[in-house]
Amino acid sequence: MTIRADADRLLRELTGDPAAEFRAGQWEAIEALVERRQRTLVVQRTGWGKSAVYFIATRLLRNPPSTNGPATNGSPRPAGATVLISPLLALMRNQIEAATRLGVHAVTINSENRDDWEAIEQQVRDGEVDVLLISPERLNNPRFRADVLPALLEVIGLFVVDEAHCISDWGHDFRPDYRRIQRVLEELPAGVPVLCTTATANDRVVDDIVDQLGADLAISRGSLDRESLALAVLDLPDPAARLAWLARTIPTLPGTGIVYCLTVGDTERVAGFLRQQGIDAAAYSGGGTDNDERLRVEQALLDNTVKVVVATSALGMGFDKADLTFVVHYQSPGSPVAYYQQVGRAGRGVDHAHGILLRGHEDVDIQDWFIRTAFPPQDKAEAIVALLEERGAPVSIAEIESVVNARRGRIEAMLKVLDVDGVVEREGGRWSRTAQEWTYPQARVEHVTGQRRAEQQAMHEYAATTGCRMQFLRAQLDDPAAVPCGRCDRCTGELLSADVPPDLVAVAARYLRGASLVIDARRQWPSGLPDVKGRIPAERQVGDGRALCVYGDGGWGAVVRSAVRRGQPIGDEVLDAAASVIGGWAPSPAPSWVTSIPWSNGGFVGDAGARLAARLGLPYVEVVRPARPHRPQAEMENSAQQVANVLGAFALAADVDVPAGPVLLVDDTVDSRWTITVVGALLRDAGVEAVHPFVLAKAMSD
Repeated sequence: MTIRADADRLLRELTGDPAAEFRAGQWEAIEALVERRQRTLVVQRTGWGKSAVYFIATRLLRNPPSTNGPATNGSPRPAGATVLISPLLALMRNQIEAATRLGVHAVTINSENRDDWEAIEQQVRDGEVDVLLISPERLNNPRFRADVLPALLEVIGLFVVDEAHCISDWGHDFRPDYRRIQRVLEELPAGVPVLCTTATANDRVVDDIVDQLGADLAISRGSLDRESLALAVLDLPDPAARLAWLARTIPTLPGTGIVYCLTVGDTERVAGFLRQQGIDAAAYSGGGTDNDERLRVEQALLDNTVKVVVATSALGMGFDKADLTFVVHYQSPGSPVAYYQQVGRAGRGVDHAHGILLRGHEDVDIQDWFIRTAFPPQDKAEAIVALLEERGAPVSIAEIESVVNARRGRIEAMLKVLDVDGVVEREGGRWSRTAQEWTYPQARVEHVTGQRRAEQQAMHEYAATTGCRMQFLRAQLDDPAAVPCGRCDRCTGELLSADVPPDLVAVAARYLRGASLVIDARRQWPSGLPDVKGRIPAERQVGDGRALCVYGDGGWGAVVRSAVRRGQPIGDEVLDAAASVIGGWAPSPAPSWVTSIPWSNGGFVGDAGARLAARLGLPYVEVVRPARPHRPQAEMENSAQQVANVLGAFALAADVDVPAGPVLLVDDTVDSRWTITVVGALLRDAGVEAVHPFVLAKAMSD
C-alpha cells in the first residue's frame, strides 16, 4: 500500500465518512512531513482540518505502509512519538478525542494530572505513546527540561506547534513561553519533521515566525473564506439595549452559539440576564470559572443542552463544535485577527451561520486597558532587574512586590519574558539575575503598541465599512484571494434592526442597576511587609461587603463615575438604590450606625454616607480621620504597595466616642480592598463588634 492510499484510508477513519477526501493542501502538508521530513508552516482557516494533518502524519510515521522503506534522509522507521505543543487544556481535550477516533494513543502532561506524570513519561520512553501533548509553559518547568525533554528529543518522530501565532508578539495571543520552542528546534535530531499551524496569522506574524523558527520553514497558505458564515454589525452603545436585543434575538436563532464579552464580569451579567428572560445560558471564563465548571459548560454546548454560552476569549482556540450556528460579540474585540479567530467558531459544519458584532460605548475603554497593560512600563521593568542585581541572591515575588509598584501578574509576566531571554533564571519560587546583558526593549514595545492601536482602529473601520465584511477581515489577514462573500449584511443589503421593545430595555436597565456585587473580605496580610504579616486575626477582620455597581458599567456605574470625576454629590436615585441593596443584603449582625472613609477631595464620601444613613434610619458618626497624606490606591499596583500606602494613613478621632455596635463602613469605590481592611481593623481595635463594608462602585479590575 502506498503512503497516499494509507492516508486516504486514515482520513476516512478519522471522519467516519467512507467518501471523505482531503481538502486542498492537506495531503500536500502530510506528504511534506512524511516523505520529505520538512519543516512546514500551515496557515489555514479554522475548521480546515489542521489536526487531521498531524494525526494522520503521526500514524504514517509510527505505522508506515509495509512497502514503504526508510525515509529519504535515512532515518529508521517507525518513528517515535509526536510532541504537540498546544496552548490550552480545552484544546488538548479536543485533540485527544480526535486522536482516539483515529486509533492514535495521545496523552498529556499538564498541571491537572501531576499524579500521572511519571507513568506517562515512562510510557513515552517505552514507545507506547503516539502523541504527547504539552503546553508551552511545560518547557519552562526545570524538571521537565532537565529530566524529560532530553530523552524525548532522542526518540521524537514529529514536532508540532499548534496555534503558532502565539510565538509572535505581533499575534493576537502572544505567549512568551512559545519562544522557548526555538531552543527545542535547535536541539532536534536531523531529519525530524516540524509542523506549525495557525488560522490567524497575517504577513507580519508569518515573517516573525519564520525569523524565529528558521528560513527553511516552508509556508502553505490557503483561502481564509468561511463559506457558511454571514457577518453583520449593529451599533448599540447602551448596554441595556444590547441585553434586550440579545434576549429578543437569541431565541430566534437556530441551534446553539456563543456570546463573547471582553470581561469576566460581563459574561456573568449577560448570562444572568438571559437566564432571567428564560434563555438557557451559561457563563464561561478562564479566571472566573473553575475547571470542573468549564468542562461541564463545554460538554453542555457540545451536547446542545444549553442554548448559548456567554464567554471570554478563553472559549476560543480550545473549542471545536462543528454545528455551532451563531457567534455574537457583546463588545468589539481589539483587532480583526482576534475577531476572525473568535467568530470562526461558528459555521464549520453547517450550511449557514451568523457572526454578529454588537458595538457598545465601553468597548474602547476596555480595549485601551488591555493595550496599556500589555507591557510593563520601562521604569518598573528596570526596577525589577536592578533589584535582582542589587540583592545578588534569589528573590521571591513577594520581595519584589514590596519594592516595585507593579501588579503581581505584570511582575510574573516580565520575569517570564526575561527568563526566556536568558536575563533572569528561576530557582524554585525565587528569581536571580544572570550575566546576560539587557536593556528595556523600548523600540519593540512602541512598535507592537502602535500596531495594536492600528488594529483597534481597523475594528472601527470594519464596523463602518460599506464593502464586504468577510473581504475586509481576509484582507486584514493578508489573504491574497479576498473577494466579496455575497453573504454579509453589506453584500446583501439586509441590515440588522436595532429596534427592541422599550419595555424590555427598561427591564434590562433595572437588572443592571439591581444586581449587587459581593466584596470578599481580606483574610491574610500580603507577605514581604515588616509591620504586618500572616493571617489577619479574626477579631480585626471586616465582614464580606457589598457594592452597588461596577465603576463605569451600564447600570449605576456610569452615574457614579460621573459624580466621582466631578466631585459632585451622589444623586438621590443612586442612594435610594444603595439603600435597597443594603436592605436586600441584610448584613448580620445588623449595623446600628454608619461611618465613612474620608476622601482626599473634600467631603464627597461623608456626604453620601450621611445621606445613606438617613435613608436607613441609622445615626451617622464621623469617626475616621486622615492621619497623613497618601496616594490614591488606584495608583498602587500590588497588595504590598497598597497596604504600605494606607497603613498609618487613617486614625480614629480622639474627640468622638466610637460606638461599639456593628457599623456600616461606606466608601465611594473599592479597588484593592486594603483601605477597607486597614480602616476596618482600626474600628475593630476600638471595640466595634462588626464592620460591614459598602461601596458605591467596585473597580473593573478588582
